[in-house]
Amino acid sequence: MPRRHRSARRRSHGKLARLAVPVAIPVALIVAVGAIVAVVDHSGLNHISDAANADCASPAAYVLPAKQVNRAGHGHHGQHGSGSTASPTMATMPTATPTTATLPTATPATDDPTTAATATTTAPPDDSASASAAPCPSGTTTATGGASAAPSGTTGTATTTAANVNCDIIVPANPLSARGLATAYQLTGPDGMSAAQSGCTMANATSLGAFVQATILNTQTGQLYVYNPLVITQGTTPAVAPAVPTLPRHYVATIDFGFNGTDLTQVGATANALRQGDCVNGQGGSDFGQVSFCNGTSFFNEAFQLEREGKVKVPSEGTSAQIVASGGRLGTGQDCPTVRNFDMIDQDQSDNVTSQYLLNPATGQTAQNTTSNAANLAGATLLTNGSDNALIDLFLDPTLGCTPFMVPDLGNNNQPTSSQALDELLAAKNQPAVTALVPENDEMTLDGNGNFDVAKTNLYRAEVGQAPISGQNNRADSPAMYCQNMVNIQTPFLAANQAQLATGTSPVPTVGDNLFTFMANRLSMSFTNLSCQDFGLTDPVTVTLDGNGVGVAATFNTTQQTVTNTSGTGTGSGSAPPTGGAPAGGGHRGRPHHQWMNPSGM
Repeated sequence: MPRRHRSARRRSHGKLARLAVPVAIPVALIVAVGAIVAVVDHSGLNHISDAANADCASPAAYVLPAKQVNRAGHGHHGQHGSGSTASPTMATMPTATPTTATLPTATPATDDPTTAATATTTAPPDDSASASAAPCPSGTTTATGGASAAPSGTTGTATTTAANVNCDIIVPANPLSARGLATAYQLTGPDGMSAAQSGCTMANATSLGAFVQATILNTQTGQLYVYNPLVITQGTTPAVAPAVPTLPRHYVATIDFGFNGTDLTQVGATANALRQGDCVNGQGGSDFGQVSFCNGTSFFNEAFQLEREGKVKVPSEGTSAQIVASGGRLGTGQDCPTVRNFDMIDQDQSDNVTSQYLLNPATGQTAQNTTSNAANLAGATLLTNGSDNALIDLFLDPTLGCTPFMVPDLGNNNQPTSSQALDELLAAKNQPAVTALVPENDEMTLDGNGNFDVAKTNLYRAEVGQAPISGQNNRADSPAMYCQNMVNIQTPFLAANQAQLATGTSPVPTVGDNLFTFMANRLSMSFTNLSCQDFGLTDPVTVTLDGNGVGVAATFNTTQQTVTNTSGTGTGSGSAPPTGGAPAGGGHRGRPHHQWMNPSGM
């Protein structure tokens, strides 16, 4: 099969200490944000090819609030804050509460760990091999887009460089099966570099850590589960062997990937691993970047169908008296935010995961973040993936008196936890009148040359359960209108809720000294990174920095703005598409990936 890996035109920088936001400090902090699940029909969509070599074998951060570190289920906020009327967040778990240690009825008694992740079929033949064998290779991109088959784990001639921002992740055979989920994913260097040469180690997770998250749906009962597969550094072993999940006999699963660097490329441990998982890195020779997916489209299609049939129970997003209504008819009142609300989105919404791992700093080994592992691994460091989902689940929700959608974690004694796919299901069920969907000027959906790419944007949307580009949703989510709605909805939301947000912990203390200044700085950076100025809009935020470049205050211009140029340019690299439809003639150029920004918004 033809292979494809990263874009020939790589992103220039990775993100440091990011939270699903473009964050930056004067000395230069890199920007980004990103993603989840699924495609309706992968035929002709440039699936990730498996091994170029059929003989390749299987190889065997934010700063969180203190109360959330090493807590079961990510230590998610408990019940709703004062005045909140948010709905229960654990679907089809009638006897459970967010603090219940076990959920006796959550795991079906008739589970078959080898059953495939489809609604009715059985697992494909096991394609696993020796854990010491070489994994399938990561291609070395050439100027013409060709790829050479240099094994990802070999030393080669590459030298260590602090500038590397890209890594490979080795996906085990049959990744959607119980055995595949419990087999550690391996982080290693790209283009033939080793983990050590490239810096692609979990000990370096703040800069180049990778995270994997599975959300599982029992297709007979509608019960949802989460399982967070472990990522280890290639050449190491788990600090604690991953728990093997007991899966329903009939189920469908999605696997989401997150990364704290720039480009993370899935590489199959066997010739068929990626095909078995229905995995995609991107579209048309261009990776999404930090994120990628396995089987997302099938998962969301099945979940939405079962929801229509009344089997899948997705709760209301809830409301909170702690939220000050804003934005007039465009706003969402006192509804709790979701990942499709313009109140909280940024330049690249719906990206990365809520998985966390424990690191033994003495050995560089990792383990799943479970209650028992946290108790037994004294001195372990908590590793976290900066993401839109972590932002809303771990920071915005507890600060605003809301609660995320949680279900049993099959790797942690059924403790309730959230996931990227759950956040998308919640957002799909509770979409506001003006809904934010991944836009074409999202850096992760641009093609390898920085052009708008309809097919890639639609693939990304499908992988996170969102509708494809249409004339109808372009009224809110074309590049120009996405910018306008972000400015006109999020700006008054932050201004109105400044006092409450200021009580929240900053996800990245070098960007803002509290949640409010962080969000303000993030909005300003998103405005620039989406090239919103090219549509005749003005950055509505002014950020005040202290001597260390940390945002300590912000002011807003809440005057409603209207785009005056629907064919504006993206950082001088081309024109944006008309507001009413998709770009013509192969797409228009978007902004360069991951620019280094000044966070002052000036």
